[in-house]
Amino acid sequence: MRDEFERIFGAAPTGVWAAPGRVNLIGEHTDYNDGFVLPIALPQAVKVAARVRTDGRLRLYSAQGDDVVTDLSVAELAPGAVTTWAGYPAGVVWALREQGHQVGGADLYFDSDVPSGAGLSSSAALECAVAAVYRDLYELELTAAESALLAQQAENRFAGVPCGVMDQMASACCVEGSALFLDTRDLTQRQVPFPLDAQGLTLLVIDTRVKHDLGDGAYAALRAGCERAAALLGLPALRDLPAAALPDAIAELPAELGPLVRHVVTENGRVGQAVELLERGEYAALGPILTAGHASLRDDFKVSCPEADLAVSAAVAAGALGARMTGGGFGGSVIALTPKESAWPVEQAVTAAFLAAGYAAPNVFAVTAAAGARRLA
Repeated sequence: MRDEFERIFGAAPTGVWAAPGRVNLIGEHTDYNDGFVLPIALPQAVKVAARVRTDGRLRLYSAQGDDVVTDLSVAELAPGAVTTWAGYPAGVVWALREQGHQVGGADLYFDSDVPSGAGLSSSAALECAVAAVYRDLYELELTAAESALLAQQAENRFAGVPCGVMDQMASACCVEGSALFLDTRDLTQRQVPFPLDAQGLTLLVIDTRVKHDLGDGAYAALRAGCERAAALLGLPALRDLPAAALPDAIAELPAELGPLVRHVVTENGRVGQAVELLERGEYAALGPILTAGHASLRDDFKVSCPEADLAVSAAVAAGALGARMTGGGFGGSVIALTPKESAWPVEQAVTAAFLAAGYAAPNVFAVTAAAGARRLA
């Protein structure tokens, strides 16, 4: 990173930072409904070598890009002005200035092994890495949660993606070896031990290679539907609907909104069940909760795809304890909880099923719960 930074920018960086991607164990499309989520950070991360500039220029280079340095004026940053990948890091600098932080330019060199478009929050990793860089370079008084909120504002208001806060909180606040139990209303968080290896279990990520784009309008439409349902029910958010009141609520809503409400309420319940199981050390029992969550996303929220459905069914048939799509949907990745001895047979079975269906072979890899955004050197 240091050598490549110097090759591109002509001088040594001040340091190197990293922020991870994430998978969400359970709690999908609940964050923008003030609900509960349970993500882990991935070992895969966005790394940034950086140094301050004093001329007000923000220069960005990606090792995964087209060998071009994006050169921007910090003073002229505005929503919609940067439409490439550079909009995510530039949006963080814009959000910092919007909140009154006296920050200027920087040279930033990015390298990432978080698969893009795979539903693993590569954009949140970009944003949280830049927030960590600027916090340290400009000596800002920012907590991890405050950095995550800034990153979310960058994605919402600068990049135009109306995401909740879960992805950024996972990338900024996760702890190695634990899952993050997060109340997205008040940002109360608890680290829940997730030592799968010691339990003889493996968590596989199955990247279906179906690229998704949460900025294409479908995600925004789902969020708008949830907010409309809450308003019709006279609630601040769907999080406030008790499970016992769900049948009556669905009966009084327009037909297209009932399934959205059912998913959010039952998914919040699944998060609570998952946390109780993990805290009791019953890690294998998480499997059926994952599979039930996938069925809800597939049938009620309708954000799955044939490749994800096939990955779930093939994984469970081959010995996985449970599986589900993770992330916003419309493509992306599936997670499968398996006994260690079943991990390779599950990978083989899913790959064979994809090839038999005429799909490209998926990218399958095991993950552990990693640490959030941090300085590396």
